[in-house]
Amino acid sequence: MTENSTGRRITAGGVLGAATVAMGLIAGVFYIFACDIMPSLARSDDRVFIEVMQNINDVIQNPVFFLSFMGALVLTAVCAWQSRKSPHRWWVFAALAAYALAFLFTLAVNIPLNNRLANAGNPATIADPAAVRQRFEDTWVAWNVVRALLSTLALACLARALLLYRRTYPSAYLESAAGSSASR
Repeated sequence: MTENSTGRRITAGGVLGAATVAMGLIAGVFYIFACDIMPSLARSDDRVFIEVMQNINDVIQNPVFFLSFMGALVLTAVCAWQSRKSPHRWWVFAALAAYALAFLFTLAVNIPLNNRLANAGNPATIADPAAVRQRFEDTWVAWNVVRALLSTLALACLARALLLYRRTYPSAYLESAAGSSASR
């Protein structure tokens, strides 16, 4: 991003805003699992727990979720590249690092656990549902809390970057209008 290019500043601000929104959506997903869904399911018997988690893991694989899950990473990475010479860059880099970790933990821990739970089969016919649940629940919940904390940290960093961006470039529109003949 160059200092004298209003169009590029507007684009960079739009990407930063979109990254912040996408990160907020993902942080919210991990948060709601941590503070409501999993504690609610903890009250269920083993077969109900397995069935509901299998259903959740199946339904969450949809374009809307993937758009925000991948979008948070891609938009933050693009934003990091665009802001590499800006005063707010360290906040964006911190956000990228935090969410990249959450993303990697999802791929390395939570998704394999989800797949193993799906492969356990029909909850009604599982011979030992308590053992299936025991191999899943505590590890999945613990790593989800880590994902919630990391994505919330990433959101806070992006929000801070957005505030700093707005201070640095208060209004690209006003700047361009001030130089136009219509504003004189």
